[in-house]
Amino acid sequence: MVLSPSGGTRFLQEVREGVTGRAALLVIGVLVLQLAFIASYVGAFHSPKPRDIPIGVVAPPQVNDQLVEKLAALPGDPLDPRTVRDEAAAVALIRDRELDAALIVDPRGSTDTLLVAGGSGASLAQATEAVVTRVEQAQQRRVKVTDVAPAASGDSRGLTSFYLVVGWCVGGYLCAAILAISAGARPANPHRAVIRLAAIALYAIGSGLLGAVIAGPVLGALPGGIVGLWGVGALVVFAVGALTLALQGLAGVVGIGLAIAIVVVLGNPSAGGAYPYPLLPPFWRTIGPALPPGAGTWSARSVAYFRGNALTCPLLVLSAWAVAGTVATLWSAAFRARKGETERSV
Repeated sequence: MVLSPSGGTRFLQEVREGVTGRAALLVIGVLVLQLAFIASYVGAFHSPKPRDIPIGVVAPPQVNDQLVEKLAALPGDPLDPRTVRDEAAAVALIRDRELDAALIVDPRGSTDTLLVAGGSGASLAQATEAVVTRVEQAQQRRVKVTDVAPAASGDSRGLTSFYLVVGWCVGGYLCAAILAISAGARPANPHRAVIRLAAIALYAIGSGLLGAVIAGPVLGALPGGIVGLWGVGALVVFAVGALTLALQGLAGVVGIGLAIAIVVVLGNPSAGGAYPYPLLPPFWRTIGPALPPGAGTWSARSVAYFRGNALTCPLLVLSAWAVAGTVATLWSAAFRARKGETERSV
């Protein structure tokens, strides 16, 4: 079938009306976001290799330094060994999250003990065991593994904390996006911005509690107190929600895509969930602790399995995102209100 000139003109007009220039730009933005998602997840997960796993070494003085040097010189630097006084000190350091493992050398036998923490993620414990086992076999020695911070029976791979935080993050940016869709991406004035932030805060409190209850008492997937997980969840949700509100205030609807890029594209694969930080490539292990999913995952694991140890830095990270998002949201609303008043007075 051949279109007449007038028919072709009408068709092009229909195309322009059906897919506006703004819509075309947004679709291109979605394509970029999609490709970034693929590159980020595949790049982070396609070839996990252990690097600089913090491991303690408890050995007789006459062999301790030599063993530490040997472990530090392994090809690819999979381990970051340091001397520890005794087994009790090693267990304490693992539970304080200063070490991920410890090798206890038995001077009277041929079997040594590797202490690990399954609560930090099964993949990390398995990677550490594989490296240490190869070293022990080269010395005609065996190794037995003892988990001093095991994952709960309902959390066999140690992934529940990560998925819980992912759910909280999704709730945070979707709640902010819905507020934008229902009443405009940019709040018209600071009062409306405060109302939106208050709505996000109430949502964060409720969703933080419900998420903690589902993961804990309902499904039995995470141990630890409800209050601690509730606090972490509320802070994660509000931090992500405030970030999304801020980006929407600065960039309009495009801000939702920017929030997804930060939280999902960059944050999720670098969160230390499926593969903890020592197994991630350098880029992702560097940015992970500074983003909400990484700080949230570390915090949830600390509450569940490590008696709330090593929480200061990740909570400060989450608080910084929450404060920055709040300030940026209020500033953009105030700037928009002043701009509107100026235009009306001209």
